[in-house]
Amino acid sequence: MDITSFIANMPKAELHLHIEGTLEPDMMMSLAERNNVSLPYSTIDEVRAAYNFASLQDFLDLYYQGMNVLQTAFDFYDLTNAYLTRCFAQNVTHVEIFFDPQGHTSRGLAFETALDGITSALDEAERSLGITSKLIMCFLRHLPEDAAFETLESALPHKDRIFGVGLDSSEKDHPPPKFMRVFKAAREAGFIAVAHAGEEGSAANVADAVDLLEISRIDHGNAVLDDVVLTDRISAAQIPLTMCPLSNLRLCVVDDLANHPVRLALQAGLLATINSDDPAYFGGYISENFHAVQLALNLSFEEICQLGRNAYLGSFMNDEQKAAALALFDAFAADNTP
Repeated sequence: MDITSFIANMPKAELHLHIEGTLEPDMMMSLAERNNVSLPYSTIDEVRAAYNFASLQDFLDLYYQGMNVLQTAFDFYDLTNAYLTRCFAQNVTHVEIFFDPQGHTSRGLAFETALDGITSALDEAERSLGITSKLIMCFLRHLPEDAAFETLESALPHKDRIFGVGLDSSEKDHPPPKFMRVFKAAREAGFIAVAHAGEEGSAANVADAVDLLEISRIDHGNAVLDDVVLTDRISAAQIPLTMCPLSNLRLCVVDDLANHPVRLALQAGLLATINSDDPAYFGGYISENFHAVQLALNLSFEEICQLGRNAYLGSFMNDEQKAAALALFDAFAADNTP
């Protein structure tokens, strides 16, 4: 089996995926029509043309605008179901996805509207497709910490459906210390903590997220490699990094995938993983991210296998589930690598 076929067929886990970022242009137009929402685009091609960003903030402006078409639990179900159907086609067996409740409650939707639609699709996918999942609720870092506390309060009755809390949106000017208190409260309530750090921010942001927010996983984490001491520390602790190559390229975090740091991360002993972030906006789901970075860096079978294994190792599955998933992955690798 050649490496392209190997990537296409290998079992995968995805750990960094914003469900709102799977809103494809055709679904955006369809939901706008369904819900009588006005958009500044008249055709799908115009939507695609707008997916051209010079920065994270350019993307976020469009991302939040696109959310407006999501109005009902059924809309969120359709959105999540479409993503999971793609996952099944790409041999993804486990997903840990983000959602942004503040992006919806600020529009007047009930907290449960998004939650009910997303979790109903996740539950159905486990029953019908065998895809297991965890749901992580993100706080929007450009909003005040008080708003995050309100969102945490809304989440408390739903701890059976929300596994963890995260931190996303614009990293610039919104460092981790801003959210120390709410992350402490979330951890004390029993939520696992993760955070975006080191995407457009510095290695110091990553260190603060680890030390002050006490996160169990670093989302992106590119900047870790700018600090040798931090790199060694994160490697020794085996704190996972959820890297997103096509996202980094589209948002100008890297100027060329040939300069993406994922190989350097592996060489440094970091638990790096490959993910798609906001695939509808960035040009590809998890397999496309693997294919793109493999081609750009000429990654070997061994490196691709390590990235694939790392995703299961870095997941929040319990020990029994993790062992079973790794056994299946290893069996596939043994049968299909040269």
